[in-house]
Amino acid sequence: MPDNTTFPSLATPARDRYDPGYDPLVDTSPGHGRDYAPTYWIGTAGEPPPDDGPVQGDMDADVVIIGSGFTGLNAAIALARDHGIKAVVLEANRAAWGCSTRNGGQAQCASGRLSRSQWIARWGMDTAQRMHQECVDAMEYFKQMTADIDCEQQPGGHWYLAHKPSVMPKLEKEAKLLRETFNYDAKIYDAATVRRDWVNDHECAGAMHEPEGIGIHAAKLAFGYLRKARALGARVHPASPVIGWETRNGIHYLKTPGGTVRARAVGVATGGYTSQTLHKELKNRLLPILSNSIATRPLTEAEIREAGIHTTQFFTDTRVLRHYYRLMPDRTLQIGSRSAITGRAAPDPHYQDMLERDLVRKFPSLKDVEIKYSYWGWVDVSHDMMPRIVQPDSKQSIYYALGYGGNGVMYSAQAGRRLAMLIAGKPDGAFDLPIFQDRLPFPNVREMVTSEVFAPFRRFGQRFLYKWYYLKDEVL
Repeated sequence: MPDNTTFPSLATPARDRYDPGYDPLVDTSPGHGRDYAPTYWIGTAGEPPPDDGPVQGDMDADVVIIGSGFTGLNAAIALARDHGIKAVVLEANRAAWGCSTRNGGQAQCASGRLSRSQWIARWGMDTAQRMHQECVDAMEYFKQMTADIDCEQQPGGHWYLAHKPSVMPKLEKEAKLLRETFNYDAKIYDAATVRRDWVNDHECAGAMHEPEGIGIHAAKLAFGYLRKARALGARVHPASPVIGWETRNGIHYLKTPGGTVRARAVGVATGGYTSQTLHKELKNRLLPILSNSIATRPLTEAEIREAGIHTTQFFTDTRVLRHYYRLMPDRTLQIGSRSAITGRAAPDPHYQDMLERDLVRKFPSLKDVEIKYSYWGWVDVSHDMMPRIVQPDSKQSIYYALGYGGNGVMYSAQAGRRLAMLIAGKPDGAFDLPIFQDRLPFPNVREMVTSEVFAPFRRFGQRFLYKWYYLKDEVL
């Protein structure tokens, strides 16, 4: 293991500019020391904390974690704290450069994109109830992990806001299931109550409120995790992309621009920024989806009153191409939704314009408010909409935690802990749940992308689905 007694006093600066058109399905590497995306989180977090600098020379490690976001840093924390293993964390660009500083900052009691009723349909009642308990346990763990991090927590729960009246029966049915089957106190509110007492979203046709939900400042949380991991002895090396990976006699040789790291075990936590060329086990296992966000300048108290925003709890509407929004502690209003199909198209102003129109549709009085931040990021969506924290091949000491589908802010802490348990060889009774049992699936035949040969056509299918979802959300 490398010596962990020296602590650099500064964060490693960027060696390359931010690339707004990066696309993990096309580009062979996420970069080498690229700067952060210009997000609200990075713009308001202050200076990043110190790290351990790029890899310089060859080194040995018991465990390497690839990816320094929420999941990777939590894995490093748990490895050191619970198992006495001081991991080496490799990051291609700057610390917490990917999903962890580009998300909506919404920590909700979920894992993956499926609802509880969909869990029952897929796995049966017993497994669905145990999956729910896994999420409840994960939420408690998240609260413990963030209790001493100043990440601007905004507790109080999470709102699913019906964007049209026809959605309300489904919400009512789900809330009843949550209360009666999962003992989870979800409540239904009519449109008049929501608009009067909580938020005057002009699209609101009613809402379901779930009791667990915490808004956080994403970059301040990531930087807090980074400090914890390094204080426990983990080493975090930015500007150290894995540009070659060979395994010989059970040892992984991870080549970086500054040297090769030899590791006995490797955990992958690269989220939506997982390169197609990182390792053959991961090729075509995820469909990266772009999510776009804008954030206003801080609103005045008069503007907040006129808009009818009475809470700092966060909202997700019921569109398939959903919107999510929240009023921040500094009175900035942030809203996000789906964006372009490809990285090359992402910088097109059309997508910011769309989101600005969506904001005004919900809050007409904010029509002329300045937009201070506009940014986008890749979401790691699995082909069955659920994450995996697994060792895909029992003969190889390779592990990964991937596929959150946009619900990773909270669950990534638990996933990092679960990943550490797998790597340390100490899984517990929860590991017979489906998300710990098998690999991320390949796309199926119905999606017309059953193999590597058909992988490029996924984007064509995505375009078709977006058109269908628009019709479903707005017309039908």
